[in-house]
Amino acid sequence: MDGRILGKRQNIFFLLVLLGRISGRETLSLNGLPATGNVTENSSAYVLVYTFSVTLSPSPSEVAPGYPLIINSNPLTKAFRIDPGATHTYKVVTTGDPVLDYETMPNSFDLQIYVNDTAGASDLQILTVQITDVNEPPVFRGNLADQTVMIYILEGNRTPPGVIYQIDASDPEQSQLTYSCTPVSESFTVSQTGTISSTKEFDFERDPHTYVLNVTVTDHLGLSTTRTVIVNIININDETPYFTTKEKVYRIPEETSPGTVVGNITAKDPDGEGIVSTLVYSISPPNMHFSINPFTGVIYVAMRIDRDAAPLRLHPNISLVIRVEDNPSGGQMNEMEVTVIIEDLNDNPPECSFYNFRLEVYETATAGTLLLGLRDHCQDIDVEPSNNEFNFTGLSGLGSNKFTLNPSGSGRIVLIGDLDFENPDNLALEEYTLTVVVQDIAQPYYTNNIYIYIKITPVNEFFPVFNSPSYVFSVSEITRAGSSIGEVRATDKDLPFTGITYSIVAGGGTLSYTNIFWIDPNEGNLEIIATLDYETTQKYILTVQASDTEKLATVSVTINVLEVNDEKPVCSANTYSLAIPVDLTVGTNIEGFRIECVDRDSSPRSFRYFINSGNVNNHFTFSPSAGSNISQLILASRFDYDSGLDTIWDYRLHVYITDDNLLSGSNRATALIETGTVTLSIKVIPNPTTTTTTTPAITLLIRTENVYSESAWYVPFLITVGSMLLLGLLGYLAFLLAKYIRTYCPPKPKADKRPLKNTPEKKKVKKEEVWEMTKINTVFDGEARDPVTGKMYEYNSKSGARRWKDIKESMEPGIKDPLAQVISTAPANSSEGKDRTGTASKQEAGTTGRELAAENNMAAKPSEGKAETSSQDSLKLHKPKDGAGGRGSSSPGRSPVPSPKIYPQLQPKPASKNVV
Repeated sequence: MDGRILGKRQNIFFLLVLLGRISGRETLSLNGLPATGNVTENSSAYVLVYTFSVTLSPSPSEVAPGYPLIINSNPLTKAFRIDPGATHTYKVVTTGDPVLDYETMPNSFDLQIYVNDTAGASDLQILTVQITDVNEPPVFRGNLADQTVMIYILEGNRTPPGVIYQIDASDPEQSQLTYSCTPVSESFTVSQTGTISSTKEFDFERDPHTYVLNVTVTDHLGLSTTRTVIVNIININDETPYFTTKEKVYRIPEETSPGTVVGNITAKDPDGEGIVSTLVYSISPPNMHFSINPFTGVIYVAMRIDRDAAPLRLHPNISLVIRVEDNPSGGQMNEMEVTVIIEDLNDNPPECSFYNFRLEVYETATAGTLLLGLRDHCQDIDVEPSNNEFNFTGLSGLGSNKFTLNPSGSGRIVLIGDLDFENPDNLALEEYTLTVVVQDIAQPYYTNNIYIYIKITPVNEFFPVFNSPSYVFSVSEITRAGSSIGEVRATDKDLPFTGITYSIVAGGGTLSYTNIFWIDPNEGNLEIIATLDYETTQKYILTVQASDTEKLATVSVTINVLEVNDEKPVCSANTYSLAIPVDLTVGTNIEGFRIECVDRDSSPRSFRYFINSGNVNNHFTFSPSAGSNISQLILASRFDYDSGLDTIWDYRLHVYITDDNLLSGSNRATALIETGTVTLSIKVIPNPTTTTTTTPAITLLIRTENVYSESAWYVPFLITVGSMLLLGLLGYLAFLLAKYIRTYCPPKPKADKRPLKNTPEKKKVKKEEVWEMTKINTVFDGEARDPVTGKMYEYNSKSGARRWKDIKESMEPGIKDPLAQVISTAPANSSEGKDRTGTASKQEAGTTGRELAAENNMAAKPSEGKAETSSQDSLKLHKPKDGAGGRGSSSPGRSPVPSPKIYPQLQPKPASKNVV
């Protein structure tokens, strides 16, 4: 692909050069090109290949930056590039990547050099570079190509004289090679084919152990290459090593650190004097306490050695069998026994079952109280009496002056100070941390620290005390629920302070509310949680309890409810309709109507009445208008419809009743005033002679229209989906119902009323009856064993018909066909549904008839392969007049006729009675 791209570039450059020449603008040329340059193979980078120059036009143009350049090469290569030289002079040099090789690369390259100046002129020329071959030295291949070859030879007859190595070398120029070896040795030879051979059997003890052979390969021009082959003679193990160490008893103290040297076992091998690394040392059998360096024979302590533990407690001497081998995989070996004696030391510190003790002591504990006995929890496992004795010292810690070891060194922790939290002289610590040192009395005086955490448990000694013997708060009856009305506080002298919880244990309830007040259990703030009513309850007495979880205190809290005008006047006639004649006399009480009002928190003299709206032309007024809880409605001025002053015949008055009559004008602006309302409808009735002024009537039509809203698209969607789901559920339930009815309530089978054959007209007889039986030939293609009787029976796999396999015993004498069977019945007037011979009942007879009809149909179609053609034979049997009580006609001793249910192919086909 790179070749195609470069080819396209070359065509473009040629086209540009051609266009420049055609336009008469050829003012730029490459001097010295085309030409041929030579360079030797294996040249390094920056080797000069060829030098050329660029001629420019007289115009002030310059060579464009980056030019000249090699735009293409044939074949492709990156081995050359152009470097600038003197002014307008350029050099073609090698890049060194790749290195030119005459034997493996093309020997000639065509470089296309293109130049362009700033005026747009260009030129393209070709430089042919020839690769010159040089003679190269031979090259080793295989193992000798880049390393020294090591050859190992066994001494003696294990390695007879012969070839030990084949040199693999080649010459790039394929010239003849010669081989030589230096220094010249009588033990080795090199053939002209490069084969190195040994000339004798080597003895490791007498001959040198290593031979260095410098192998040189030379070509026909004398160039050579040398590599080294080292031949090592391997010793054969044939001598038993012997020990040179004379000491056999060593002593070490117990608890010696692992890695400590116990002793050094040395040995020599006569077969390899001076080569210690050939011997391998081991302990046989291995011992868990010691190990040995396999190459030096130094015995080390492998693990902790405890003189006081079994078995060393009774047997402190350890015997080791040291084995030396000159070949672990199977050579010569020797053994010697050494004894290591373990010396006893005081190496066990006192040990305790616990090093952290946690105690709880009441703050009321008295001095002299024994808190803990440490000696009961500690012991020293050293065997010697001087090593297993210890004592307790160094009682320390913050507040340790309140405790002591009594007697000294005994480990008995005794209280000597006061722990009361309420005592101001104490540190008020809730927990004391003490440190006790248990120490061995013998050197090296092993110690262990024991930490004792003593938690002081507070004792509730004091009752909570309220800041005041009683509390009194006043609150307005219109204060909102959730408002704070006061705070109660209690203190407790017990330290540390665990907090006080407040609660209301009595009072603060009414008939309507169980609790009207709530107290913050932590802060003691009292709040209202329901509505207060001065008219119902003017004072509440609460019992507030303060608890410190164990002790209680109570205080009485009185809450006075302050009265506020918060009740509206309530009038007995809230809404009323009246009718008056148009000529009613002024000052008349209209229809004797009067309004009577009450106010739970105001006196009757505080009422004031006025008509807020609807009193057109001020025809109506109340008397008295203030100072009484009863007032009458009075006609204040007459009606004047004739002059058009009045036009309204139906008045609707909105009457306001306020409770501010006793307040001065300045107090009304700031006081709380409540207002009651009464609505009166008054109809003015005109005289018969009075012309009623009519006012245009306005009819208000309200039209309601259901309009679909796009935002309610989900309504029809949900209705549709719900309907479909409901229909599907109903259909599925109907399917399950039908399936259940079909399974558990099958339809009643219909009797086959078709006659099996045309029979002659019945005739009355007196002595005998004739039955017509049908013989059915059925093919039985299978056998099985009856699980009840164990007999074999045959069956038809298509129709299900079955019969006993051997039925000769159950046939009448004289009847040759085994498929024909005679069944006798009771007389026609018998009332029994089924006789003892197995005659089917009505239901079974109907079923048998259908089965026989199905078999006749199968027998009638031999072409379908279901059964053979059946033939029907009419058998007339005479029944004795005195039948044996409904029994069949089979003779005694015969097998009973099989049940029609088991052998459906033998069931009788219904037939009409023929009288003989």
